[in-house]
Amino acid sequence: QVQLVESGGGLVQPGGSLRLSCAASGFTLNSYVMSWYRQAPGEERELVASVTSASDTNYRDSVKGRFTISRDNAKNTVYLQMNSLKPEDTALYYCNARWYYCSGYVCSRDYWGQGTQVTVSS
Repeated sequence: QVQLVESGGGLVQPGGSLRLSCAASGFTLNSYVMSWYRQAPGEERELVASVTSASDTNYRDSVKGRFTISRDNAKNTVYLQMNSLKPEDTALYYCNARWYYCSGYVCSRDYWGQGTQVTVSS
């Protein structure tokens, strides 16, 4: 069965660090664009970072220089290293896998994890 399972979230003080992990099973992520999204209460889900099957990365402006997305195809896992965390980073973080060759809004190979909570507070 296709699954994405996030882990590594928790409570951290401002300026602290966390590393989120997204473990894939039931498929291999080498042909997928892997992304991290986040959603705060009452707000829309937003893209945080993505990495293509060619390991090219993109970040939203607010996390550039602080977050790093990486993939380990041998472990079938994607990571999000988060440093210098701020209270505004507080959200439920989701892992997403989208088949590299999907180009439209609807994709039959588009998978989501259950989310892991990140709370940044003193």
